[in-house]
Amino acid sequence: MKFLFIVQGEGRGHMTQAIAFASLLKKQGHELTGVIVGKSKRRAIPDFFIREISAPIHLVESPNFACDKAEKKILIGKTIRQNLAKASTFWRSLKEIHEVVQREQPDIILNFYDLLGGIYNGIFRPEAQYWVIGHQYLIYHPEFQFAPAAGLNKFFFKFNTRLTALGASEKLALSFYELESTNEIRVVPPLLREEVKNLTPTSGDFYLTYMVNSGYGAEVLAFAKANPQLNIRAYWDKKDAAETEQPLPNLSFHRVHDKNFLRDMAACKGLVSTAGFESICEAMYLGKPVMVIPVDGQYEQACNALDTVNSGAGIASDNFDFAKLEHAIQSREISENSFQDWVSTWPNTFQQIIPETKMTEPDFILTQSFS
Repeated sequence: MKFLFIVQGEGRGHMTQAIAFASLLKKQGHELTGVIVGKSKRRAIPDFFIREISAPIHLVESPNFACDKAEKKILIGKTIRQNLAKASTFWRSLKEIHEVVQREQPDIILNFYDLLGGIYNGIFRPEAQYWVIGHQYLIYHPEFQFAPAAGLNKFFFKFNTRLTALGASEKLALSFYELESTNEIRVVPPLLREEVKNLTPTSGDFYLTYMVNSGYGAEVLAFAKANPQLNIRAYWDKKDAAETEQPLPNLSFHRVHDKNFLRDMAACKGLVSTAGFESICEAMYLGKPVMVIPVDGQYEQACNALDTVNSGAGIASDNFDFAKLEHAIQSREISENSFQDWVSTWPNTFQQIIPETKMTEPDFILTQSFS
């Protein structure tokens, strides 16, 4: 079967998931004809994605979060205003997506949580079957626990998730742990690249950190300066940053690089990260304890943090205080949590999905409650 991916360009998680799924397709004898990536001025597409995806890449302007001046907190109101102001730009993006679909004629369009992907499917109604994949779709499971919400944050998260999945015939919900699938979603294991599975974990003398928003760099710098006894290697996708910066003897900043990041993941004492799903899964697979800091204003990450704690993988914090993870490790607050067997079921899971694939007319009725 011919697949076409649509990938959200925010952070590294959706991109690494796309790379892993592309590898799975190849092993199963299917074809990836192209990848559409939603870009923005805030971020550059990492070199590792361009190198590893092994398919033509098409960049389109896509909605993105708006941050405060410190590049830390997500501002929902500003995000909505800025994206509405770019409606004409996004309409051009939808037409660009349609041109790619018409040219490639895929059997299945697989969307890695990009908003335009759902809107495209809802408006243009391509002949291809439309699937979505992401941890976010676990919100449809009756056992999913939502984080406490302020204001309309929960509403917008659920609304955005529904928009990405307009007319989807398959909602693949990535999960830290096994759950029964439902009529609405299919619960599937995390998507991890072969490079992760081939690593041999060791116990190094440093903590690894990844921050989706570069503004957290000042917080990490302040902590490292006050705690010279703790060594930290930090990764970010700050657009104008050097490949490597070493502001302190015990702290280095690195541009996101897939192989270097995974090398350090295998060797670190633990991971301290904003609460993105993929990095947490990589740490869990390698048996590394984690501490997650939800990005302020991004409700999805608050839910990820709660799920991380519930899975026994680690602890949550509201700041980059590495001493909290150090204490949790020493006091054994973090349980031994191996989910390698769960991850290894992907080939069988994929084979179960494909025979059930039917070219049915999608249901576009949006009458479900967003409360």
